[in-house]
Amino acid sequence: MVIKWQKDTIPYFGDIMFTTGVCDSCTFRFSDTLILNGKDPVCYSLPIRSLSDLDARVIRSSSGTIIIEELGIMVEPGTISESYVSNAEGVLQRIRGVVESAVRWSEGDEEKIERGTELLRQIDEIIDNPTTASLEITLQIKDPLGNSAILSAGATSRKLTPEELESLKTGMIVLDVEKEEIIHDISDDAGPLGNKML
Repeated sequence: MVIKWQKDTIPYFGDIMFTTGVCDSCTFRFSDTLILNGKDPVCYSLPIRSLSDLDARVIRSSSGTIIIEELGIMVEPGTISESYVSNAEGVLQRIRGVVESAVRWSEGDEEKIERGTELLRQIDEIIDNPTTASLEITLQIKDPLGNSAILSAGATSRKLTPEELESLKTGMIVLDVEKEEIIHDISDDAGPLGNKML
């Protein structure tokens, strides 16, 4: 596996490291953005009540769990979870895509198709106009590593409880190798990205 990493500094997060890994023999790949500063485990919440709430900036790290309790939705990180920056509407569109696929895969199971179709209707209503939607929702991100955020005046944040921490997944890939096992190590020469690309 060839692993590349590069340090940089970005607003809000501070020092970060971009990482990518590719295995030529099995085609496994991953990428992530790791925040190098230690942060408290955090839960961000944003009630979606207006069109402007849909524009709220959402930063979901690879260790963040997205929860919309009113819809019964929980998106947990897995071993190939990738971080992304979007807005609240973009998060709902991602969830909508997954539900749409699940409905297609549920051919013959009327109960699952019915539930999925209802979820799609509710998500569409919220995306079209939260003020007239029949359901009020709150978007939450719980991150045990503190690397996720919702940037909006309407968002609140709090430290996660020990019970919440126990139940959350981190989704991170941990590479357990000794420095002597690395064939080509340039980590001592790593610097800011500037205009370079990975």
